[in-house]
Amino acid sequence: MNTEKSVIEIRGLTKHYGGVKALTEANFCLAPGEHAAIVGDNGAGKSTFVRLITGVESPNSGEIFLDGKSVTFDSPLDARDQGVETVYQTLALAEDLDVPANIFLGREKVLFNLGPLSILDHKAMRSESVQMLSTTGVKIQDMSETLRGMSGGQRQCVAIARAAGFAKKLIILDEPTAALGIQETARVEEIIKGLKQRGVPLIIISHNLRQVFDLVDRIWVFRQGRIVASVLKTQTSPEQIVGLITGAVNPDDVPGATDLITDIALFQ
Repeated sequence: MNTEKSVIEIRGLTKHYGGVKALTEANFCLAPGEHAAIVGDNGAGKSTFVRLITGVESPNSGEIFLDGKSVTFDSPLDARDQGVETVYQTLALAEDLDVPANIFLGREKVLFNLGPLSILDHKAMRSESVQMLSTTGVKIQDMSETLRGMSGGQRQCVAIARAAGFAKKLIILDEPTAALGIQETARVEEIIKGLKQRGVPLIIISHNLRQVFDLVDRIWVFRQGRIVASVLKTQTSPEQIVGLITGAVNPDDVPGATDLITDIALFQ
């Protein structure tokens, strides 16, 4: 596997908590412009994997490569600074702030830098926020409205627009529609499809297999702390994926399900 052809490549990522093997020897890669899904039961290692590749926790062993270069994330801010934007289920939004303030939260633009007394450039932040929302297809009628008055779908759209606006390498979405209704889910999915059209690489963690098959190119299956299969969406079915998740289906019986994992493990 040539790391220069991958946006992100993971080699042998491992995290054990004492005797609990949360993640063992995980190998993963994402091609430029590719959308991939991470699926698996609760406790399969998905959340641990995401925490490790976003700097929330440090692995016991393993390597992370971005655009072919080895990187180390000491914190989520470190991952963000290196181009990895993550939208967690909690969204990390401030309900009492308006849309531009949320989009630039922690990255505020200033007219005059006077430390804690700095004067913010509200006009520039509003202008760039409008551009970010427009680029991702998010429609917010009143930019001055606080997020407290918005629906869950609108908040999720703001969080995704923020990630898309600042992501230099990769966007990671953790269960982006888990708490949304049918119409709001459809809106968020349309935004994700728009990111695909723009060639923005994306990893989505989801329990919704209908959503997975609608949105991604490749599916990575986690089971009992290991990645057991990686298969193109076009070469599998929801029934096979469920079987891989539960262990009812052997990865060797699914064409192409283990080839990529083997290639990465051999570092060809």
